[in-house]
Amino acid sequence: MSSFDAGATESAESPESADSTEAVEKEILRFLEARTKRSWGTDADLFASGGLSSLFAMELVVHLEKSFGVSVRGADLRLDNFRTVTAMTELVQRLQKAAAGGAGE
Repeated sequence: MSSFDAGATESAESPESADSTEAVEKEILRFLEARTKRSWGTDADLFASGGLSSLFAMELVVHLEKSFGVSVRGADLRLDNFRTVTAMTELVQRLQKAAAGGAGE
């Protein structure tokens, strides 16, 4: 087993899902890096590192809504959904699935 076998890890997800995840992550990272002039990892805690404020979190909400055609409301407005790029990507994908009629929970 190779430690760099990307194909094996993607087999658990559909190719569309993997591409979508990567595209969402890249766009969020692009936005963060453009606004903060700093590089971020997908699992870096953006707020604990002192990198972002709660006011910036609202900018993130607006960016996610405009970029991905989602609406972030109610319980989804928790700071934990915006702590990491990974968390924001999961939020976007969950909201996109709900908007497409995949919300049964």
